[in-house]
Amino acid sequence: MPFVGLGLHFIVAVFFAVHALRNGQQMYWLIILFSFPLLGSIVYFLAVYLPNSRLERGARQVVAAAAKTLNPTRELKEAHAAFDYTPTAQNQMRLASAMLEAGQALEAAQNYDACLKGPFASDLEIRLGASRAYLACERYAEAITHLEFIRKTDPAFRAEQISLLLAKALSGAGRRADAKAEFESAVDRFGSFESRAEYAIWAATSGDTATAARLQIELQRAMERWSRHTRELNKPLLRRLSAALEGR
Repeated sequence: MPFVGLGLHFIVAVFFAVHALRNGQQMYWLIILFSFPLLGSIVYFLAVYLPNSRLERGARQVVAAAAKTLNPTRELKEAHAAFDYTPTAQNQMRLASAMLEAGQALEAAQNYDACLKGPFASDLEIRLGASRAYLACERYAEAITHLEFIRKTDPAFRAEQISLLLAKALSGAGRRADAKAEFESAVDRFGSFESRAEYAIWAATSGDTATAARLQIELQRAMERWSRHTRELNKPLLRRLSAALEGR
């Protein structure tokens, strides 16, 4: 029996070691995990794995959403103050992000573009922010330009998000066939609930009722296995999905 326990401790340590390697953790974690399999695994779980888990990220999202509801303009005001006091590129990026979240899409796009004129011209996070801002203010050509730059520079960078944003931008630009192909590619590559839901929303609002109906069945099957917490985290997406399917 002691050997069984030792083997289980080692398997758990291997699991966390693989997690450490995949997530770029410091190499000393491997030494800790294999020198002290039980104690090391417990420490790694509490210090690294749990804070990075979906549950923890979900909890942070709920807290952030609650804070935004209670004081929706706080981040925008603080970002404005920080940029006025110290007009650095980093503070301008923060201001652009806050503007986008506050619904000031055009102002956000202009600030993102200002950031791209300096040494951060190739920064993919800024390009992503700019594409989201241009998409929100219906300037689809600019959004497509930024998204295609990101994909060409690093195809692995936020691949699913880039694919869905590009599909929406292509649709907005009137390139319906290209948009459909991009949505289908996202579903084939990632197979996530989000990719299927976004495709269903687009299909329902574009008159592709057959595709929308097929995806609705797939989405319903997935939701049958959801916990209440998962449903709560996906409430904004579900609200959009329901509105699109009801109006098709």
